[in-house]
Amino acid sequence: MSVVPVAGVPESVLAAEDAARLPAAAPPAPWQARLRAVVWWHRAAPGAVQHLPEGLRGRHLPLTVGAMVRYLDTPVGPYSEVLASPVVVVRRGLPAASIPFIAVDSLASVLGGRANWALPKTMARFAWSGPAACTGEGDGWRVAAAARPRGPRVPVLAPARDVQLGPDGRRLEVPIGVRALVRAAQVDVRTLGPTLPQWLRPGAHPGVVVERARMRFGAPRE
Repeated sequence: MSVVPVAGVPESVLAAEDAARLPAAAPPAPWQARLRAVVWWHRAAPGAVQHLPEGLRGRHLPLTVGAMVRYLDTPVGPYSEVLASPVVVVRRGLPAASIPFIAVDSLASVLGGRANWALPKTMARFAWSGPAACTGEGDGWRVAAAARPRGPRVPVLAPARDVQLGPDGRRLEVPIGVRALVRAAQVDVRTLGPTLPQWLRPGAHPGVVVERARMRFGAPRE
């Protein structure tokens, strides 16, 4: 299967040996998933927006969001994922994530992410220490996140959006539906890599632990 060309940061480059092992096809969108996750956020570093493709560097909010995700059930089976959005994009007056860094431990997920949503997925290795601490590591980079949850579990039912730049330069909007239980948390983050420490800042950040979540990733629209 040929690699779907998608713009991303250097940490999202797909190695040639992994590209050669991609499956022949991926399930089309929408995808339904059950998952757990650790999510954190912090004020965006100066110049963080420059890590998005040029076609997405318009109006934005100076907020960086990162996540470690453990998918329990998806159309391509269970897998782990790390992702980050340098800023929150504002499109049509509404906020949306835009993801130039995302890595998984599933070749089928790599293909599905690139083919369905123009997500620059690459391969990584993951080590979970319980449900709220994980390290993801790839070629020349590493992200570690450990959450300390506090307070009650709160039900969340909400829509979300992601905006990516397609291979042909079109902006693709991905509708996302979320149903979950969340707990407030402090998340201790460490990052290594050619660009990640510049914008996905290490340190202690506010966040949430996401439990018993169900998400729907819809087909992209312009």
